[in-house]
Amino acid sequence: MRARTRGRARWLSRAAKGLGYALGAAALFVVALQGWYFAHVLAWRTANPSQTAFMERRLAELRARDPAARLAHAWVEYERISVHLKRAVVAAEDAKFMDHDGFDWEAISRAMEKNERRGRIVVGASTISQQLAKNLFLSGERSWVRKAQEAAITAMLEAAMPKRRILELYLNVAEWGEGVFGAEAAARHHFATSAAALTPEQAAYLAAILPAPRRYARGRLTPYIAERRAAILARMPAARIP
Repeated sequence: MRARTRGRARWLSRAAKGLGYALGAAALFVVALQGWYFAHVLAWRTANPSQTAFMERRLAELRARDPAARLAHAWVEYERISVHLKRAVVAAEDAKFMDHDGFDWEAISRAMEKNERRGRIVVGASTISQQLAKNLFLSGERSWVRKAQEAAITAMLEAAMPKRRILELYLNVAEWGEGVFGAEAAARHHFATSAAALTPEQAAYLAAILPAPRRYARGRLTPYIAERRAAILARMPAARIP
């Protein structure tokens, strides 16, 4: 009986040690991963990312159908992006962009209430900073782990970068069509012009299709998009940008 008790105690001790080692290793991995993310965030305060995780994923999907597929993407400096597009995107995606710390808690609360009433996710409340965090680093899966990592990266972006740089990055990596990324490629794809030359109407259209850009072919103006474009145009004068 005593031998059995001692054996059980030894087994429990080894199990506890094993669990401790596993938890310690997991903690070290999480810390190292956050350090990796933050190092990239710090580098991108001044350097421009050539490609994002979202762009890599979309390119892989395109090349599964056509091995020669390429993305349309050209980096353009903040000063060379139409002020109309900046105002349109902020008005459409994140009206409190200049005031929050990366999270619009009022919008999150409203979205949670609406989703709870519907019994499913029908509306989101991601800020421009949160969308940028996802586009730069993360997969498209929906899970609490991914949302937690998105929140952590969002906090890093807000701590390390001014709002101007966050918006510049976002406008240069956002998806605006099948394989079309960034304001310059979007302007050329949809309107055969440059990002600097976009008119208010063109900018409002690009902001209107942002939630589902691949759904709308070049030049396609549905009644829904026309209505959304008009609403964005009305809100643009009040949109605050860096």
